[in-house]
Amino acid sequence: MLICLTASHKNAGFDMLERLSANAEHAAPRILDGHDSLQGAVVVATCNRFEAYLDLDTPEGASPVAAVHEAIRAVGSVAGLEAEELRTTFGFVHGNAVAGHLFSVASGLESVVVGEGEIAGQVRRSLEQARREGTTTPELERLFQRASQTSRRVKNETGIGGEGRSLVRLALDLAESRVSDWAQTRVLLVGTGRFAGASLAALRDRGVTDVRVHSPSGRGAKFAAGHGIEAVARGEFAAAAADADIIVTCTTAEHHVVDRTLIAVGREELAASAGTVTVLPGVASPAGPGAPGEPRQLVIDLGLPRNVAPDVVELPGVELLDLETIKIHAPLEELGATDAARAIVNHDARAFGDIAEERDLAPAVVALRRHVFDLMDAEIERAKSRGDDDGRTEAALRHMAGVLLHTPMVRSRELARAGEQAAWIDGLEALFGVKPDATAQAVRESSTPSVSGSNDATSTDAAGRAEQADAS
Repeated sequence: MLICLTASHKNAGFDMLERLSANAEHAAPRILDGHDSLQGAVVVATCNRFEAYLDLDTPEGASPVAAVHEAIRAVGSVAGLEAEELRTTFGFVHGNAVAGHLFSVASGLESVVVGEGEIAGQVRRSLEQARREGTTTPELERLFQRASQTSRRVKNETGIGGEGRSLVRLALDLAESRVSDWAQTRVLLVGTGRFAGASLAALRDRGVTDVRVHSPSGRGAKFAAGHGIEAVARGEFAAAAADADIIVTCTTAEHHVVDRTLIAVGREELAASAGTVTVLPGVASPAGPGAPGEPRQLVIDLGLPRNVAPDVVELPGVELLDLETIKIHAPLEELGATDAARAIVNHDARAFGDIAEERDLAPAVVALRRHVFDLMDAEIERAKSRGDDDGRTEAALRHMAGVLLHTPMVRSRELARAGEQAAWIDGLEALFGVKPDATAQAVRESSTPSVSGSNDATSTDAAGRAEQADAS
């Protein structure tokens, strides 16, 4: 059974998402230690989302509640959050609905900015991380690979995201009213990771030419050389921060890299180098950017965890634009493109579920085919023993076996898609005395757990929905 525990900008605060995201890389192995039925886990963590995709090996009719509670408890222990708080926050998706949810996420339909392009790569890297940690399973592999295929279809076949919309571009759109001339704007890019390349490309699209980069982890020089910009050394960081009109932070650091003190010290350094009177932190410097005596700076924080301390706004002329503010101003969906994208997602999710359900019948199909072909081979041998070795009898028997199997194979797919696999299996046993092939069943269960469950939507209470699923 596939289950997804989800917290996003739709049902969780940024403080919680920040804690979850910061510890995401340690979550999957801890989850699998929690309960015997938990066979696999893939964690997707982005700036607006934390999701754990779980593969449970539970007997038919068994309750998933205990395993879900253990998974939530494991996530809480890694992130330093109370399990009860997570239970009342996490959404819960299970069974066939998991594919639809992940395909929608990977296609950008659940993002703050609908259609944003970064999420597809983040979903792909989540699977790669699970492979490195040894926490994936064949069914999770199939799920995530299909999600990547669907996201590519959505990108190629619809107009959604066609304008390169993303959090970066939305943030710069919101900054437009503060910028009189992008070509004259001095920008300091802090970070070389998550959104750095996209930020630089978006700035250049607007005509920005004066961009410098600083990396808290020391990778600034390499990034600068690769992108044709200037790197800022550690000792120059404060002055560069104070001198910039716009600071864009996009690091994966787990602490604030820009705060009130940094910019205030930078202003003092600028004032001293200009030969003016040194000012106290928090007092406007005549040498600062913007109008004389009143520096104006916009700090755009794209980091999760937050890269910028909230106290920067205590400095005169400094305005902070963070992810929470960006979310508030996210544009409405473009209905036509979004509807087309959702149609693709729904189609692919149904196909994923159909294939899984058909594979549930695989052992019984193997048993029927073996039964028919064993009878056919026996008749062929009997014919040969009577001297019929010209091949015509064998050809006729093989053709008849194929004709006889055609209708049962078609009906097996129809009944599987209707959720009535048991009827086909019971009929097989009643008519022919054939039971599902035990060897094929054992191989299938050991390699690829099946998807089961109903098309339940996301709930705001994971434990409650798990209990509802069990009750039904």
